[in-house]
Amino acid sequence: MNYHPAEESPLGKVNQYIDHYQPDLLFPIARQVKWQELGLTANTLPYYGVDIWNSYELSWLTPSGKPKVMIAEFIIPADSPAIIESKSFKLYLNSFNQTVFESDEVVKQALITDLSAAAGKSVVVNLYTLDAFTKFGLTNVEGICIDDLDIKIDQYNHPTATLLKTHDKEVEETVYTHLLKSNCPVTGQPDWATLSITYKAAKQLDHGSLLQYIISFRQHADFHEQCIERIFLDLNGLLKPEQLIVIGRYVRRGGLDINPCRSLKQIEYGNNRLVRQ
Repeated sequence: MNYHPAEESPLGKVNQYIDHYQPDLLFPIARQVKWQELGLTANTLPYYGVDIWNSYELSWLTPSGKPKVMIAEFIIPADSPAIIESKSFKLYLNSFNQTVFESDEVVKQALITDLSAAAGKSVVVNLYTLDAFTKFGLTNVEGICIDDLDIKIDQYNHPTATLLKTHDKEVEETVYTHLLKSNCPVTGQPDWATLSITYKAAKQLDHGSLLQYIISFRQHADFHEQCIERIFLDLNGLLKPEQLIVIGRYVRRGGLDINPCRSLKQIEYGNNRLVRQ
């Protein structure tokens, strides 16, 4: 098995859960390693994007010693030098649990400072009360669901663009599937997601071949962000589209969900939770 930088992280190891603020728990992983594998550099990224993280287990103590809970949204630029390994992110957030902070704003500024330092670029942080976050509700994915197509599947661990086929038809459409699954490259634990693809091109994706391609990630080992980038690059190379947006809404684990968003043009991304989130 090839060495992965995350092997130096807390992933797959027994850890003591520290409940007093400790920012050095964060473990950054350089994006450059995967970019090199995909033939990219920081200066040649063919996409814009962000990684939107939602934390449902953020708590700290007020000056009176009373606990407070909020939900946090973290927006990390897709061109930041590093991603933040998810278990280290959880351990870091747990370190707030028994720490006294003077105000919500002090907590927010600590999160911004620490996460921006780890990612190597400014991270946006939004804090929500539970009542405020509830108002966002759950949403359905818009577009054409391809999950019920009657196709034969025989490839589960080697995603390749050669599976993809197209039709000579100019099209603008959104297609989605709930069947994206990959595995953590260190622990082998499954990562589940809903994948949405919006594109405008002179060629139309064959929906059956697209579903075969997505399911071929089922035993593939990569982080969430890297799977979405691979899908974006394969589709961009095939379609030469006028516009392409690829979004993965991953099922939460340990109180965190990760939602990588990549697009050909610079756009605003929503953060609408799906039923599995």
